[in-house]
Amino acid sequence: MSTALQVDGVSKWFGDTVALSDVSFHSEPGVTGLLGHNGAGKSTLFDLLAGFTAPSQGDVRVLGMDPRTEPAVHARLGLVPDGEGLWSFLTARQTVAFLARHRGVADPDAAARRALHTVGLEAAADRRVAGFSKGMRQRVRLAQALAHDPEVLLLDEPLNGLDPAQRRADVELVRRLGAEGRTVLVSSHILAEVERMADRVLVMVNGRLIAEGTPAGVQQLLAESARTIRVETDGPRRLAGLLLLEPSVVSVTVEDDHVLVHTSDGARLAAQLPVLARDAGLRLRRVIPVGEDLESVFSRLTASARGAGR
Repeated sequence: MSTALQVDGVSKWFGDTVALSDVSFHSEPGVTGLLGHNGAGKSTLFDLLAGFTAPSQGDVRVLGMDPRTEPAVHARLGLVPDGEGLWSFLTARQTVAFLARHRGVADPDAAARRALHTVGLEAAADRRVAGFSKGMRQRVRLAQALAHDPEVLLLDEPLNGLDPAQRRADVELVRRLGAEGRTVLVSSHILAEVERMADRVLVMVNGRLIAEGTPAGVQQLLAESARTIRVETDGPRRLAGLLLLEPSVVSVTVEDDHVLVHTSDGARLAAQLPVLARDAGLRLRRVIPVGEDLESVFSRLTASARGAGR
């Protein structure tokens, strides 16, 4: 059985601008979140996976096929690109049925009915899209991507511009689609959305894939980067003095029963702490990373990689 999404050593450049640089990953059924700031290369990657353009270097496969040269893949692939792309004079039902018909669906009207039910638009199915809110338009776009019952879904910033209630509902919808056994790749520049939608995260900065794994795993991958650690001990001042002698320690602050340590190498400090405490006869009660949610991890990743060439 072919891997649903396979990207091997892919680079894409436009003139002297490098949009993607040596990107490799694969995705299987479930939801994978593609996280990156605006301009990170997310939409370029979606264009490659959808077959809109070819890589300058490397190989892209969707369900084992080249989306650029093998049209059969598009019967099994659904796409929600970033942007509007709807005919405002058509109703939601007409829009979805029209696109289902052009994809060769046997009964496009029934397919439109099912897709609109899935996204919760049955009640508004016969209203013109021109009168829809941004959130309803997004759901029409998702319905058209689902009408032919694809195995793979590419969702480029599907929650962009939605209000909080719409975001919550659409996050649940994306998770449900992944739970049904589809392979869903969903992009966002908002970390809270990715954490809620996806069990696996790809982090892109300046056209490079710089971290991959679960949200917790991405944090672990950052263990060697700069961080702040709170150490609770029975001898904070004595431990602080010892820590200041370590090359990886940038600064130390003593507060009551704990020490705040700013380090340039979290992994090295994690290995050194137990040894220092043992040799000094101190007891470590708790060692806690400070500000290590995915938001802070992404901010640090972005800051550290901004200077890389695009």
